[in-house]
Amino acid sequence: MLFFKKKAKNIIKPTLEDRIIDTTIFIFMIIVLVITLYPFYYTIVLSFNEGIDATKGGIYFWPRTFTLDNYKQFLSDASWINAIFVSVAKTVIGTCLCVFFTCMVAYGLSFPGLLFKKYYGIMLLVCMYFSGGLIPYYLTLRALGLLNTFLVYVIPTMFSIYYCLLAVAFFREIPFDLYESATLDGAKDITIYTRIIIPLSKPLMATISLFAAVGQWNAWTDTAFYAPARKELRTLAYLMRDVIMRNQIDTSASNASQMAAAKYSQVTSQSVQMAAMIIAVLPIILVYPFLQKYFVKGVMLGAVKG
Repeated sequence: MLFFKKKAKNIIKPTLEDRIIDTTIFIFMIIVLVITLYPFYYTIVLSFNEGIDATKGGIYFWPRTFTLDNYKQFLSDASWINAIFVSVAKTVIGTCLCVFFTCMVAYGLSFPGLLFKKYYGIMLLVCMYFSGGLIPYYLTLRALGLLNTFLVYVIPTMFSIYYCLLAVAFFREIPFDLYESATLDGAKDITIYTRIIIPLSKPLMATISLFAAVGQWNAWTDTAFYAPARKELRTLAYLMRDVIMRNQIDTSASNASQMAAAKYSQVTSQSVQMAAMIIAVLPIILVYPFLQKYFVKGVMLGAVKG
């Protein structure tokens, strides 16, 4: 009891000024939270509302005419289903290859006694800040025979300079004594990398994986520029962008045409687009909570200089 009494005396009571500041910050953060989340919530509401009814407006917080037809229409379209499979394959394969090759290169560059280490660093920085542009990049992919193939999604993204610099900073935090000790015990480089370095690098792997996966999932320019002739290689992000562009072009005639279509169906292209947005963002929302603790730790460890 005496301990708790002494502890209670050490508690500093907030002053009126502290309470005003805390209340102001709390209200400000609530406003920012609402402004950030409401567009996503509004998209969910529209995705569960009849498309023709949504064109009348006046829907803000919940569906006025609840329906699952938008999702049924989306899932019944073979092009969307094929786009989902392409996006998943592109994201999984591209992310695994990116993490594997980027970390392998970064691990080699993190060695203190690496020959020409200074020149490698200069080369990476120059390539990161200066690029040849879209046309030379396109011509390079065409010379390699990657255009209109699935490989154009994964091979150019196997190595990222930004992720490499992040990984080099992370690997330098690992004591070099571990490598020397394992070498004295007879371990080879590949054994040290797979048995020691990779288990210690889970935060880094998770961080790069999340960055690379989000980039792969949301990318649509690679489909538009490098695989336009193969409809079966179109991704979910590209189809969503295509629907959005067509809706913007047909805005003047959309109301009349959609009202005419209401005689046959309550689903519109905009309502299907809302359902597609929810399905597209759902994998990221499901994966991010499991990687969040590694994500924060990986970025911060790479930023700390000893």
